[in-house]
Amino acid sequence: MAAGAKRVEQLDRVVIRFAGDSGDGMQLTGDRFTSETAQLGNDISTLPNFPAEIRAPAGTLPGVSSFQVHFADYDILTPGDSPNVLVAMNPAALKANLSDLPSGADIIVNTDEFTKRNLAKVGYAASPLEDGSLGGYAVHPVALTSMTVGALSELGVSKKDAERAKNMFALGLLSWMYSRPFESTLRFLERKFAKRPDLVAANKAAFQAGWNFGETTEDFSVRYEVKPAKMLPGTYRNITGNQALALGLVAAGVRAKLPVFLGAYPITPASDILHELSKHKRFGITTVQAEDEIAAIGAALGAAYGGALGVTTTSGPGVALKGETISLAIALELPLVIVDVQRAGPSTGMPTKTEQADLNMALYGRHGEAPLAVIAPKSPSDCFHAAIEAARIALTYRTPVILLSDNYVANGSEPWLLPEAGELPDLTTTYATEPNGEDGRFLPYLRDPETLARPWAIPGTPGLEHRIGGLEKADKTGDISYDPANHEFMVRTRAARIEAIKVPDIEVEDPDAENGDQQGATVLVLGWGSTYGPIGAACRALRQRGLPIAQAHLRHMAPLPANLGEVLKAYDKVVIPEMNLGQLAHVIRAKYLVDAVPFNQVSGLPFTASTLESMLEDVVKNG
Repeated sequence: MAAGAKRVEQLDRVVIRFAGDSGDGMQLTGDRFTSETAQLGNDISTLPNFPAEIRAPAGTLPGVSSFQVHFADYDILTPGDSPNVLVAMNPAALKANLSDLPSGADIIVNTDEFTKRNLAKVGYAASPLEDGSLGGYAVHPVALTSMTVGALSELGVSKKDAERAKNMFALGLLSWMYSRPFESTLRFLERKFAKRPDLVAANKAAFQAGWNFGETTEDFSVRYEVKPAKMLPGTYRNITGNQALALGLVAAGVRAKLPVFLGAYPITPASDILHELSKHKRFGITTVQAEDEIAAIGAALGAAYGGALGVTTTSGPGVALKGETISLAIALELPLVIVDVQRAGPSTGMPTKTEQADLNMALYGRHGEAPLAVIAPKSPSDCFHAAIEAARIALTYRTPVILLSDNYVANGSEPWLLPEAGELPDLTTTYATEPNGEDGRFLPYLRDPETLARPWAIPGTPGLEHRIGGLEKADKTGDISYDPANHEFMVRTRAARIEAIKVPDIEVEDPDAENGDQQGATVLVLGWGSTYGPIGAACRALRQRGLPIAQAHLRHMAPLPANLGEVLKAYDKVVIPEMNLGQLAHVIRAKYLVDAVPFNQVSGLPFTASTLESMLEDVVKNG
């Protein structure tokens, strides 16, 4: 696949969106293009977007699946607002995504699918390829299906299998257009179809046919190159949020010298954590796919009682089911990590779409006074460190911790700098080994004076027999108690234990103040979780235009950083963008009496940087 003699142009960034039916392999195509791009050293951010149905009706708007990848020769923060290139495998894919394209964008369309029947399915009275409605774009009609079938005609595969390989033709064409390496994709195809040599040959041939088409056709007269980004030295890999979170749990177990037990029930979009952790048994990981959400957390809590780092993974509906057992874990004061990969709700909602609407449930969604720690990763690679931090808090303070990821972070990907194992925090945890009472008794609720954590006594340890259960415990002894004064004391002590958790101060990014301007910015944008990228990109754009603006981002949602109140009061205006109806804004207003301005979106999609830039510009200029 030697490069042809066509003109090569240098670009600093490109956004490509692959779109088609949910059975067209768009997620696989996008993932392979991303992997090729990662090898070149570009900075990357991706946005998979697919229907909740396993196989939605073919050729319909609800059945469109897409994968967007943004790559650049500099640091980027989002998957991009608008694609520069749309690959549309059918009329539905074109119609569903056309409104997102800027004028002049490239559209590569599979003309074989633009039949009268398929056009009618999505409401096209006439083909947009012929009626002039696409005049503002650079349209490249390519007969992807028939060309793929023709390229494979001598390989002996069925017509159906040949047609399925059209996504590899498209991948080959885009790989040629943007000078991507292809060797890893060919090796991937050999692994994926190892049991079907005919499919290995077919998909490799389809990929090469797409590459060769790019070289020989006159419709694509230019190839593009995007040079590697300047990044810190080290070893990188492309990683999704769910993969990073799973590896963070593995690392936490190793650094704590403890077995890790995952009790999980499959649920979108958290299931990939179970899949990934199941691969790492050699590191002391045990995974159990339970019969339901309640059994899953019950098993995880039982494992914590037995001396393991207990973990359960789910999404919002699963957290609702797990609520009673989370309360039991709070009463028992055992380490437990509950991962909530948020999705659009309520109820079943939109399982494959993103939202940040579980914050209230994480903070308050239990009966009684039942506080726990809550943290939220800001990006796919940050999920690794967030998982380690959740384990640190759970083990040190003997408390359940809710880790609030979301679908955008979980399925998105970016380059991850592999850390040195020795640089990860030491989470070494010790069990109680002998009685701690003055009279030689074991007092299971005698607390560490600094952390207020109780001792972790493993069942079967001689002399450490103690009562366990959900009824209120007497201070120190752990005996069942209905004493009013004791109940008040235990409620306040459990709350104080959460407030005693040491978390880092929140840092503010305010370049104007750092450059010597005593006033700095007057507007602070406060975010949490996956809004980090869009907020950061919007603030960066405003600063480049000379508008001062500050940004701060929360990882620890409970307890909040000790300096947060001081930071908030240093600015005239605080704006809080969230993918909910203002849940963090309500917390900030109540706790700090700051008139925070919420900016909310619950569309199932992440904020675009341009949306936030426009809103924040108005706030900065007009107050």
